[in-house]
Amino acid sequence: MKNKTECFDLAVQMLCGELSLVLMKVSDVRKETIQEIRLRSGKPVALSDGTDTLFVCRDGEIVYTPERGFICTQRHIFDTFKQLCSYSIYSRQSEIKNGYITVRGGHRIGLCGTAEVKNGEITTVTDITSLNVRIARQIPGAAQEIMPYISPLCGGVLIVGAPSTGKTTILRDIAFRLSQGNGIKIMRTCVIDERGELSGGYRDDGNIDLGLCDVMRGYPKNEGIMQAIRSLSPQVIICDEVGTQEDAQAIAQGANAGAYIIATIHAQDYNSLMQRKQARKLLETGAFNRLIFLGSSDKPGVCSKVINISEAGKE
Repeated sequence: MKNKTECFDLAVQMLCGELSLVLMKVSDVRKETIQEIRLRSGKPVALSDGTDTLFVCRDGEIVYTPERGFICTQRHIFDTFKQLCSYSIYSRQSEIKNGYITVRGGHRIGLCGTAEVKNGEITTVTDITSLNVRIARQIPGAAQEIMPYISPLCGGVLIVGAPSTGKTTILRDIAFRLSQGNGIKIMRTCVIDERGELSGGYRDDGNIDLGLCDVMRGYPKNEGIMQAIRSLSPQVIICDEVGTQEDAQAIAQGANAGAYIIATIHAQDYNSLMQRKQARKLLETGAFNRLIFLGSSDKPGVCSKVINISEAGKE
């Protein structure tokens, strides 16, 4: 398991040469706090620590205004994108058309470019003009505050939060704890890792440790849940970013088969959650007994509210 600075370095080393050299000069203190690296063609490299947007100079100095920031060129974007795809862009098309790729270590790269649409569906994204590197970290103890609402399990749990509030980081810690039995009963835990982000990708580089979990990488969540039920007899199924109709159906079947479902979903608060049709369908499955809401991005992983589904109508 790598520390926060090592995770930053691992992500940066996968960028093109000049960008990597500049970002590696950032101080270790800053590296520990950076959550995202945003690269835009012709614009200064921008960093986010969850609170502020920062910029990096050629010598690695961090500044708060863009004028002195190191400029990312289209060549930087092109070379970095090829490198992130291991020089096989075609092999990553299934991810690219969804606007992201996940790389070794679980780092997720958001893409911005030109969508090519066929029969009303995006088939790929070309002419990439910006990349957003979300740095994956495993933080032992990230779920400490919410574990009393998780274990002992008496039903499924849906963790709700806006982007960058720590949902995935908390999910990793929950998976580790439940499968290892850290102070609690060991449970057969299966992780459905559709994007390779939860477990750190397809190569074991020691960045992410999910304990004794069975990890199904690359499976669409609906198919992964059903295969886990058929072949792995899990007591707990964990998956990230649910919300589709197919997810709801598979989660209902998983819960009906006796597995506890722990999942995350994007929403700012209870009201915004309930405005989403698919979120309501998820709750109507009966798979979740409890909602755990996370706070703001400047304090990722902090629980702001816990709602029992039976009391949700009172909100």
